[in-house]
Amino acid sequence: MDSVQLAVITSRVRGIVRNMANTLFRTGRSGVINTAHDFSCCIITRDGDFLTMADSLPIHVMRGPDIMARTMKEFHPDLKRGDAFLHNSPYHGNSHPGDLAVLVPVVDEKGEHHFTTLAKAHLADIGDALPTTYMAAARDVYQEGALIFPAVKVQENYKDVEDIIRMCRLRIRAPEVWWGDYLAILGAARIGERRILELGAELGWDTLHEYTREWFDYSERMMEAAIRKMPGGRVTVAACHDPFPGVPDGIPIRVTVEVRNEEGVVEVDLRDNPDCQPCGLNQSEATARTHAQIGVFNSVSHLVPTNAGSFRRINVLLRENCVVGI
Repeated sequence: MDSVQLAVITSRVRGIVRNMANTLFRTGRSGVINTAHDFSCCIITRDGDFLTMADSLPIHVMRGPDIMARTMKEFHPDLKRGDAFLHNSPYHGNSHPGDLAVLVPVVDEKGEHHFTTLAKAHLADIGDALPTTYMAAARDVYQEGALIFPAVKVQENYKDVEDIIRMCRLRIRAPEVWWGDYLAILGAARIGERRILELGAELGWDTLHEYTREWFDYSERMMEAAIRKMPGGRVTVAACHDPFPGVPDGIPIRVTVEVRNEEGVVEVDLRDNPDCQPCGLNQSEATARTHAQIGVFNSVSHLVPTNAGSFRRINVLLRENCVVGI
């Protein structure tokens, strides 16, 4: 694939996620979406690799959608056209329960899964025990009271699973606001599905999959070249989060960053940190990985594409039961 074709398809794919984001912005009912713009849209490959995002919040989608898409395929191996899945589980790749995502598998007329579209928005209410959009003082998700959806099927054959909708309407305050936001998120994901199906019919699915492989390889080369220009070395930095309910002494945080410029690799080690704390500040795997990668991307040229290819050059080391980990 020559460079011109690579650039043209990249522009077409980015246009799709912009279309998704514009749909969500214009149709979201709550002020969290239509005023605060607390939402994101992205596309994932059939292998669960992050392809591209709109002008979104990196913490929403830089890492996590890859895990979410793989979770969807693990729980629902037989994906069909017209399916859609609710996902907000921080144990399965999401950021936190208040960020509700809809995943739509893009399945052609032959029944083959090619891509997954994802639209995510922070909702005004997700069933918390207290009337708040983010209950950070909760000791755990059970005290938080939020509804947790680990890739739960909410549509089949383009029709809602009414049991799920009724459960949400009953459990979430201001159900009409939730319903409007759900339709906006779903509509954004469906717009992405429609546009990718059109692009696949126009260019051919083999061409699109060849594009993703070559785009990832190009992005990796760009990131490698950027890291090779950085000074090499290893440094450890410590800081402390302010005191908070449940953590009266704050939360000490340490990060070790190693730039191996001769290899073109950056390694971020977050394992030397406290265990999970009794509050809502513990990071999920998705947010811990994303925060580390944001620091790297903010330190290289903006010309380096943000996708699974450039991610290959960043190693983030985490451990389970860690306040910044898994």
